[in-house]
Amino acid sequence: MIQEERKTTYKENMNTLQNLILENREKLTISGVIDVLSFDDQIVIVETELGMLTVKGEDLRINKLSIDTQDIIIEGNISNLSYSEKEEKKNSSLLGKIFK
Repeated sequence: MIQEERKTTYKENMNTLQNLILENREKLTISGVIDVLSFDDQIVIVETELGMLTVKGEDLRINKLSIDTQDIIIEGNISNLSYSEKEEKKNSSLLGKIFK
């Protein structure tokens, strides 16, 4: 899937529901996943239809990933779930901040 198609898919699915199912803080099932941006045994960052979702914990592993159905299952000791909006390019230079 190329980047333009991904953006179009994201915009088209803005009205769809997303489910997070956390079982005993050990198994997390997420629907509406667009892409996995980063993962290791302590943090998993996924791009979802509702923004970036960061999952933190210990011994994290991805047991199932299906881009076709947009589902992912993460297992391990889950301690934190947090959403953030997609970052847009901002003027981060000193001149950009002055003339904002």
